[in-house]
Amino acid sequence: MIATVLVTAVILVVLLLFLAGSAVRVVQQYEEGVVFRLGKVQGPPRGPGLSLLIPFVDRMLKVNRQVMTLSVPAQDCITKDNVSVRVDAVVYFRVVDAVKAAVNVQNYQFAISQLAQTSLRSVIGKAELDDLLSNREKLGAELTEIIDAPSELPWGVKVERVEVKDVTLPESMKRSMSRQAEAERERRARVISADGEFQASKKLAQAAAAMSADPAALQLRLLQTVAEVAAEKNSTLVMPFPVELLRFLERATDHGVHDLKPGLPTPEEPREHHPASHRVGADPTDEAVTAEPTTNGHVRAG
Repeated sequence: MIATVLVTAVILVVLLLFLAGSAVRVVQQYEEGVVFRLGKVQGPPRGPGLSLLIPFVDRMLKVNRQVMTLSVPAQDCITKDNVSVRVDAVVYFRVVDAVKAAVNVQNYQFAISQLAQTSLRSVIGKAELDDLLSNREKLGAELTEIIDAPSELPWGVKVERVEVKDVTLPESMKRSMSRQAEAERERRARVISADGEFQASKKLAQAAAAMSADPAALQLRLLQTVAEVAAEKNSTLVMPFPVELLRFLERATDHGVHDLKPGLPTPEEPREHHPASHRVGADPTDEAVTAEPTTNGHVRAG
């Protein structure tokens, strides 16, 4: 008899512990518990802490309220300007209504993933390549609005933000863009160089105007240039030559050329006649007689 009573007591204790375990639920701080009593939602969701249920009648479904991250698989898209790209993104969302998330949608994470993929292809198809590469924030905001519209009110899921992670371009497009960037950098370099030359020409004109007022300044500048060249260890010999002399020789050459008439022979210089060459009976083959002055003033024939 005593053994039977002990066995019955043990069975009752075990049964009570089992009932207590099935009737008590612990809800974490970041969760909400949706209670179903015989399949029907009972009141608002249970908050964090200890929650009592009716065994075999109530069932609790815990819903996470934390911000969750969902990686959108890479999608092959065609932009508005007919460029094939491969884009992937990441979605940040959280549950704002636990009852809707538990009742209105079977698996809200999978639903958000499919919605994000279709929305990503739709938005990329409306954007140009330049906007996709430079205005990712704008595209992310547009994706957030598109995904959040059908998910917040019916599903109780709030999309916080959407970020475009990576944009993969074809190799031919990468080469074309690199050539375009190189040409743009070369154009900027040429513009900067031309601007520097323009400013330098202004300064040189001002310096020339200041030096022209004093000829000594030009001479000093010439000597300074010679000193700078001579300071280097080389065998260069610098010979200053006045520009005015070059201009004088140029003018003289131009006048000489204009004085000659085309088609006429150049006049020959008159020959010098010596008195000895006109002597009567002089032999033409004789040597020419030259006159040299002596120290005493007389002339000696040679």
